Amino acid sequence: MPKVKLTKGELKRQRDALRQYERFLPTLQLKKQQLQLEILNVTRAADKKKAARETHLSEAAEWGGLLTDKEVDLRAWISPHEIKRSFRNIAGLDIPVFEGVKFKNTDYDLFETPLWADRATEKLRALVLLGKEIETMEEAIDKLRRELRITAQRVNLFEKIKIPEAREAIRLIKIYIGDQLANAVNRSKIAKRKIEAYVAEEEAA
Repeated sequence: MPKVKLTKGELKRQRDALRQYERFLPTLQLKKQQLQLEILNVTRAADKKKAARETHLSEAAEWGGLLTDKEVDLRAWISPHEIKRSFRNIAGLDIPVFEGVKFKNTDYDLFETPLWADRATEKLRALVLLGKEIETMEEAIDKLRRELRITAQRVNLFEKIKIPEAREAIRLIKIYIGDQLANAVNRSKIAKRKIEAYVAEEEAA
């Protein structure tokens, strides 16, 4: 604990600081809870999307061997043209929200392109979409966790350091000021008795 000035001015400063800490602490605690809840919700949602992606991959395995056909390159058909995202505010933090993916419109010859290409493109686009959605969710989780770590540190700082230090400083200053007042009263009484004794001696003389 830092050295405290044992003065009335310092007492006021410490009381003001304590009131400020106690006023901000509930807000920080609420923010911490909101961040924890949002991390839980987004993590659960991401897990569901990952499970869906695994299902799509399993289904795609049936025709995956066809992708080795050098005459058909689907990469241009499944390449995202635009990734649409927005932002949502959670406890003062803006986190990304996935809105969708736009794919390039690619023309192809219906007679020369294998029949499976349409179905493969649809499945692969679904996988790409899920991948981008999961990326966005993981980015949101990372931001939420960083903010939670900072908020938790502030909560601990207030709860375990700042508030106890301010209370202890107030206690020490009040004891010191109380002792000073008691000493002043005692000195006053001694001085009063001396004066009374002096006056009594003068009157006797």
